[in-house]
Amino acid sequence: MVAPQSSSYPRTDFPEDLECHPLLVVDFAKVKSGDEQEIDQLYKACTALGFFYLKNHGVEDFTEPMFDMGKATFDLPDEELMPFEQGDSGMSAGYKKAGLNNVDAKGNLDTVHFINVAKDDALAYPDVKQRTYPRIVVERMDTVTSFVRTSDNVLQTLMAVLEPRIGLPKGTLAALHKEGDISGSESRCILKPAEGDKGYLPEGKGEDGNPAAAIGAHTDFGVLSMLHGRGCGGLQVLPPGTSKWQHIRPLPGHAVCNVGDTLSVYSGNIFKSNIHRVVPPPAPQNKHPRWSLVYFLRPGFDQPLAPLSDKSDLVRANAEKDPAMQALPKGETAGSWYKRRIALQRVANRKGPETWAASRGTERASLRFFPAWGRPLAG
Repeated sequence: MVAPQSSSYPRTDFPEDLECHPLLVVDFAKVKSGDEQEIDQLYKACTALGFFYLKNHGVEDFTEPMFDMGKATFDLPDEELMPFEQGDSGMSAGYKKAGLNNVDAKGNLDTVHFINVAKDDALAYPDVKQRTYPRIVVERMDTVTSFVRTSDNVLQTLMAVLEPRIGLPKGTLAALHKEGDISGSESRCILKPAEGDKGYLPEGKGEDGNPAAAIGAHTDFGVLSMLHGRGCGGLQVLPPGTSKWQHIRPLPGHAVCNVGDTLSVYSGNIFKSNIHRVVPPPAPQNKHPRWSLVYFLRPGFDQPLAPLSDKSDLVRANAEKDPAMQALPKGETAGSWYKRRIALQRVANRKGPETWAASRGTERASLRFFPAWGRPLAG
């Protein structure tokens, strides 16, 4: 989605001649009203690439204040930010300074800053559920809470309408995402500074000789993600069965949404969590800061990470014939999956290329396997 532009955030049009992967468009207003044709469109998107554009969702009213909150936070001096840094133990909430995560097996460093606010903290404020935050975030917690609440409602609505399509009883997925249960759901404001700006880090060189990714290739941890930008490119997907990365074109008035790993697992891999990354924006956009804003919907930490085979014959049938679902380790939870992957991205925890592989998700490049568990996927 492209938010209204202010003088603080110059916009350069995305190149028209750049090869991009087309995405289906889903109208949230129609989905919410129960339009079966639109829900079919959503189902098609989630079972194919797992990425789609979403319009008429109402979150755009809250994106500009969130970007302003992010800018004010990143403008703080390091001595105010670093006490709220995420750390190396697997916590995602808090501040992440550029250069503290790896983006590939070579050990190249990420070039983006995050300020993540846990849903639990935003909705419970002033009570602290996971952690405290820099003073700008605290001063503007009303802004964060409005964004989190609205985004969560949108994604929970999408999640709910997908249940009948895979034979799940109404409310099955909502029960895994109960408010008050500590979870990985969070908002994230992301800045990739332009060269010469505070916090800028140059990209390393990737294995193909091109600049390394700003955020490495991965699948998302959770159920659904919703991304807003400022018309700046850099998001790429690797469609199944291909080895060529393709850009996602920023579309004014539209968010980019995608399926994450836990929804893929819960559905027995009916819904697809596809690999993606963020690279330096294409010229001439690479001369400007790249701003993006995400909301991640994730299950409660204590929820098991396994197909919901006991709830749906469709899920059970698909899981029984899918080698990846059969390879899932017993006793895995949404929280253990999430925390381990976050921790293994951290530079401080790197032992070698195998650490990077173990931090990835349910697909990696065209090999499509669970690298954390070393089991190949079919296809």
